[in-house]
Amino acid sequence: MNPTHLTGPILVLGSGLLGASIGLGLRAHGIDVVVSDPSPSAQAVAVDIGAGRALDAAQDLSPELVVVAAPPDVTASVVAGALQRYPSAVVVDIASVKVAVATELAEILGPDRQGMLERYVGTHPMAGREKSGPVAALGELFNSMPWVLCPSDVSSKHAVKVAHALAIDLNAVVFRFTPDEHDAAVALVSHLPQVMSSLVASRLQETPPHALSLAGNGLRDVTRIAASDPALWVQILGANAPKLLEIMQDVRADLDRLINTLRAPTAPGARLDLAQLMAEGNAGQTRIPGKHGGPAQQYTWLTVLVDDKPGQIARLLTEIGHIGVNVEDLRMDHSAGLQVGMVEISVLPSKRARLVEDLTERGWKVIL
Repeated sequence: MNPTHLTGPILVLGSGLLGASIGLGLRAHGIDVVVSDPSPSAQAVAVDIGAGRALDAAQDLSPELVVVAAPPDVTASVVAGALQRYPSAVVVDIASVKVAVATELAEILGPDRQGMLERYVGTHPMAGREKSGPVAALGELFNSMPWVLCPSDVSSKHAVKVAHALAIDLNAVVFRFTPDEHDAAVALVSHLPQVMSSLVASRLQETPPHALSLAGNGLRDVTRIAASDPALWVQILGANAPKLLEIMQDVRADLDRLINTLRAPTAPGARLDLAQLMAEGNAGQTRIPGKHGGPAQQYTWLTVLVDDKPGQIARLLTEIGHIGVNVEDLRMDHSAGLQVGMVEISVLPSKRARLVEDLTERGWKVIL
């Protein structure tokens, strides 16, 4: 049976990272994809990498679906234009904010064109990379990633079905939220981490190089997403400011509490307050869904030293596979000043002792 649900053609308006990745993913299923972008060079790159064929202005295109992959500040106007130009097409957008887009769209269409909203569904694929543009696109970008559908009260069943099919064809995991629920959720799980990462990374601007040489995975993990595109995040944060502001005010209260405690760290109750703050973080972290989106599960970590040369990590993972232990997660660091890599392996607690023993017998240096 054909694994896809869409038949095409699919018109993708916007050939940045997400738009081009959608094109690549659909083209992998043999679906006819047409791409269009205000930037001729971006559109040309998307076509060159196989994300679709270029939109011909003279062509009488009748798309099954129009995917608006435009920046958040112009998403509503592009959606409105697509609804008017392609009267038989379902139109979805993939902007990371939903209430602001829906509100602006209703204002643009006006009361005489509200019927068009039956063909519109707001969506948001929770996937991306620090890199931007079509050159960073991946057809597998959405595999097993959440894809949120936010239909309005007037979205037709057909429109919702087509939007759902898009996510399924790209191997995403579909969730359904109201626009308000979506914006509240992403403010916490996406926008807050971005802000906190950027704030921490900004403290490094004047840090002496010798101090940064001590940085390990903790700092890298916290600041990884600080490399994201500033222009895009200005739009996202501005559009979802009310939801994010509520959370940031709570964070400020926590910071004030911590600052007051650290002013007198040996005062009665200070150590208890610090321990409670850390415990609250532990409790929150355990609520993050675990592997494959299932219930959170506690894993244990061990570190294996590897020579910093080609093929060593592959050999390590192959031997772990031969031992019969599944790697739940993996991260890597390097020893400062030495040609040695430190591979941190996450496994089920019940498998740890056996893995340590078997790797040691095979000549690997395991740090407990």
